[in-house]
Amino acid sequence: MHPPALMPLSDAEVSVQRSAPRRVWLVIGDKLGDNAQVEIVADALGWPTERKVMRFLSQYQTGKPPFRPSLYHIDRNASDPLAPPWPDLVLTVGRRPSMAAMWVRQQAAGKTKVVIVGRPRRMLREFDLVLATPQYRLPERPNVMRLALPLMRVDPAKVEAGAAAWRERLAPLARPLTAVLVGGPTKPFVFDAAVARNFVAALRRSTAGEGSLFVTTSRRTPPPVVDAIAAELPPGSELFRWRPDATDNPYHGLLALADRFVVTGDSVSMLVEVARLGKPLAIFPLPVAGGLWPGLKKRLADVFQPAPGDGHAGPLTRLGDLLYDAGLVGYSREFEAVHGRLVDGGFAVMLGESFRRSSDQAPDDVAEVARRIRGMFTGG
Repeated sequence: MHPPALMPLSDAEVSVQRSAPRRVWLVIGDKLGDNAQVEIVADALGWPTERKVMRFLSQYQTGKPPFRPSLYHIDRNASDPLAPPWPDLVLTVGRRPSMAAMWVRQQAAGKTKVVIVGRPRRMLREFDLVLATPQYRLPERPNVMRLALPLMRVDPAKVEAGAAAWRERLAPLARPLTAVLVGGPTKPFVFDAAVARNFVAALRRSTAGEGSLFVTTSRRTPPPVVDAIAAELPPGSELFRWRPDATDNPYHGLLALADRFVVTGDSVSMLVEVARLGKPLAIFPLPVAGGLWPGLKKRLADVFQPAPGDGHAGPLTRLGDLLYDAGLVGYSREFEAVHGRLVDGGFAVMLGESFRRSSDQAPDDVAEVARRIRGMFTGG
């Protein structure tokens, strides 16, 4: 007997097959703000997802491993396993996790698609999709999707729980209550004790003794900076010193209950989360490191790379691309582009200007990101 002839699929059946859920891995590291953006994309897709958390060998936890598709920098005993069956899609972020993500793609003979949030350190053309947040100078490419703002957003359940936990504890503080969210030094910015003292002086001038301050530090805040802030705060202020084992972190309680916010300019995640709440926000820009090399890097970026966030080419962008492909330079990062986007959109002011509340909703590209990723599998 001959086997029955296969009937061609109807248009509706083809559509169902094309839109079927894909298996997704989140290949992520230890940076919570980075991971949050990847998880937001995964939630928007709604496909079956596995988290693959990478832990790194001690020499690469702060040291920067040369970028190549590899697991040489991974502590395999401490990390989640990466083994077949390989996923249809990997969502990743950051130098170290994305090296592992591209290794997965290599093992899957290119059948696994890789989407990265942010700036690829190498192999820009090899990623299936690059979600370019505005602080990065990336060129126009078919696989580069520009975002109005990073994809951070606040978990409403955590804010609600924070409100319940902190309402009585914050009630005695004078209003308006200004929440001060402190990050830490990151290239090219300086954040030392002297900058911390200038920061508190600017806070005191901008609040003019009205209400009270509640300052919370973060994992990246150096102890000398915390001590300098503590020494300069006006009477009646509160200070939370971040600890890895703390169970009383006020962050979500402040997001829920503070009247206005001041955030140091290095912390893009906290800036965007506050902006999405629509509450008055002021940015304290950290000073840029002096010296010959930082200034030279900025001048080279202006010549060889697109303007941050818009892809407009510099005069020698093609040469810059060749240097990037050769591993001699990387696409630079400029936090000021995020500051400008927030200020120009009316979602923030610079510290020292009058606080204001925005009547608009901060832009959120996550739905369009999900549509673009689905289109990678359906041809849409």
